[in-house]
Amino acid sequence: MAEKQIVEYREALRQALDEEMARDEAVFIMGEEVGAYNGAYKVTKGMLDKWGPKRIIDTPIAELGFAGIAIGAAMTGLRPVVEFMSFNFSFVAADQLISHAPKMYYMSGNRFSVPVVFRGPNGAAAQVSSQHSHCVEALYGNLPGLIVVAPSNAYDAKGLLKSSIRNNNPVLFLENELLYGDKMEIPTEEYLVPIGKAKIVQEGTDITIVTHSRMVTLCIQAVAELAKLGIKAELIDLRSIRPLDITTIAHSVRKTNRCLLVEEGHYFAGICAEVGFEIMEHCFDYLDAPIGRLCQKETPMPYSKVLEKETVPTVAHIVAKSKKICS
Repeated sequence: MAEKQIVEYREALRQALDEEMARDEAVFIMGEEVGAYNGAYKVTKGMLDKWGPKRIIDTPIAELGFAGIAIGAAMTGLRPVVEFMSFNFSFVAADQLISHAPKMYYMSGNRFSVPVVFRGPNGAAAQVSSQHSHCVEALYGNLPGLIVVAPSNAYDAKGLLKSSIRNNNPVLFLENELLYGDKMEIPTEEYLVPIGKAKIVQEGTDITIVTHSRMVTLCIQAVAELAKLGIKAELIDLRSIRPLDITTIAHSVRKTNRCLLVEEGHYFAGICAEVGFEIMEHCFDYLDAPIGRLCQKETPMPYSKVLEKETVPTVAHIVAKSKKICS
């Protein structure tokens, strides 16, 4: 029987980075505070001492600059992993992430691949207010050429990060600050999680709940509450935003005939909007009720803890909306 280990989400990420750096000398890490400070969230703890300053590179506070350097390095055959201290700060590097990384393969006539991973915390944390709480997946998911990944747990975080580093396309790897301390049992031996494959977290027959990232944790709790009410919910973790595994989603909706979509991002032009439309295309004749959505309210994120709680979906919101759809 394979050995297991219990690790935090951040440690699973560190193991993935360490294993890939050992496997491939072209892999290196760069970003603000990744070296001497061990990473803003301690994901790269101890890696400067192990791998040295040529492969663990501290950068100035200049996202546009070091994102561009990483793209250029990837075009020469290296495999950079860039840490944004927060994906909110990726907006400073927007031209590199929008105009260069996803388009270089096409613009160069297939001569230059861009195997770079941009990783870091996405979405709201605890009282970091509006300028540090953006969910970027809908913004960057609009760009052909970018892969967008959002793992919800330590097992997926490690396996998906390893797959992302080995991919020959630019990957946005979206974590969440509130998940870094979550613990989970994972294998001690090497494993990969395929990009583009959703996961059925809980099987059910009455309603399909589709979500990703931190909202998976809340939905697991909601599914347990719904079970007490006699509602058997099937829970799907997208894991990959782009490519999207509509096959798994559609198969589930055809079975349950009802669907609730949950995300931390906003309603307008969000991930739920895209998933919902694709469900309509693939499953219209199977639906016994309108598709439901639960997203962040259409307002900048407030600083107040009380208001913050009311702005993003909660377990109570998910349970209430699911009951309404099933009634």
